[in-house]
Amino acid sequence: MKILSYIISPIFILAFFLILIIFHPLQWLSFNLFGQSAHGKMVDALNFCLVKSMLILGVSVRLINKHKIPEDASVVFVSNHQSTFDVAPLGWFFRKQYPKFVAKVELGKGIPSVSFNLKHGGAALINRKDPKQAITALVEFSKRIKEKKWGAIIFPEGTRSRDGEPKKFASNGLKIITKYNKEGYIVPLTINNSWKVFKYGKFPLGLGSPITIITHEPIKINSLPFEELLEKTEKVIKEHIK
Repeated sequence: MKILSYIISPIFILAFFLILIIFHPLQWLSFNLFGQSAHGKMVDALNFCLVKSMLILGVSVRLINKHKIPEDASVVFVSNHQSTFDVAPLGWFFRKQYPKFVAKVELGKGIPSVSFNLKHGGAALINRKDPKQAITALVEFSKRIKEKKWGAIIFPEGTRSRDGEPKKFASNGLKIITKYNKEGYIVPLTINNSWKVFKYGKFPLGLGSPITIITHEPIKINSLPFEELLEKTEKVIKEHIK
């Protein structure tokens, strides 16, 4: 299988980066000529193509959702984080909630399509070395989410889990977001198997490990004190990691 990975991985990497390069000017045109709504549709198309490109690796992505996600309120998706390939599926499957990511500031420059979307699409770009900047960016982001009734996506582990084992959730980012969105909902998400794409390291890529995303029951933010809300969210996410 690993020998096959050496053959298929370059094909996937080429396809993946071609998609990013092609959609970069398309995003620019849609944003500058037609505004944020058109840009959002272009990002949806980008995420769809990125998700489908993973089939080159034999990696399908499936959403298991048995719950109704609130539509007329801000929604905070809280998820474990296993790999780079968590991002596009979340953006695609939850596109009706116009999801915006909390991401490190370094991702806001130099990456075709990704950086443009983060800078102009409403994401929060935080500098982990500058707490004041991080707090300011999160507060502005939280108010934006509330005003526009967008979805927020945050990975409280901060960094990716290299072997699927979850790290302890940090509370700071989520605490700020919930503070300004008390009438909204947290939707816990569990991602399984995306770490296996990198089970050999950065190259070659792992083949044939389907990724699943499980949606858990939404929790009204103002229904619990924050510490209980965090504990409940973390518990349900981690209970379903396989």
